[in-house]
Amino acid sequence: MPIKEDTIAILKQFDTGNKFSYLPVLPKASVLVPLLVKDGELHTLMTLRSKELRTNAGEVCFPGGKRDPSDRDDVETALREAEEEIGLPPDHVQVVCKLFPIMNKSGLLVTPVVGFIDESFCPRPNPAEVSAVFTVPLDFFTSEKDHFTTHGAAGMTGPLHSFYFTDPDTGNQYHIWGLTAMVVIVVALLALRKKPEFDVGFDSEDPLSFFQQILHRRISKL
Repeated sequence: MPIKEDTIAILKQFDTGNKFSYLPVLPKASVLVPLLVKDGELHTLMTLRSKELRTNAGEVCFPGGKRDPSDRDDVETALREAEEEIGLPPDHVQVVCKLFPIMNKSGLLVTPVVGFIDESFCPRPNPAEVSAVFTVPLDFFTSEKDHFTTHGAAGMTGPLHSFYFTDPDTGNQYHIWGLTAMVVIVVALLALRKKPEFDVGFDSEDPLSFFQQILHRRISKL
């Protein structure tokens, strides 16, 4: 089976659907995790936030943002934000699944939406929000080589993962960490069916249960 179709079949098994509809009403956000096949390998597209933004300026992240009152669901939020930030038309994304929501340090309930885009997609970043767009081999996030771990970060449970990625096309180095690093580790683990070379800090066989427990713990403290 071709790599794209094989990956879609795998990831669909982890779609959360409406499993979290019972959660109390909380401020919501979504991110789009765009996957693509490049040189026969799975890659993901990431962005560098503009230094002019009020929050998380200059950080690497996935396209995404807060739920708009007009958004019908988490998927629509992720697609709308991706179009606004990098010019990705919603109908150019083959949505595969929604993963479990994660509460960020600001109390936002962030839902990752995974979808495939075409390798030929040419980003048109909105300079007010995005200063760079680049792709990273998904396998990079399972390797110990450029991975670092710290502990004891405020609001985080378990290790805080960091990666330093040098884009071979531009020579630019990007620091990928925090919630973005955690999300992409989970996507890499699931899509590649490969256990990372480092301790991820959760059960790689059942990440849903771990993050569900963490989420409930955070919510109980609200």
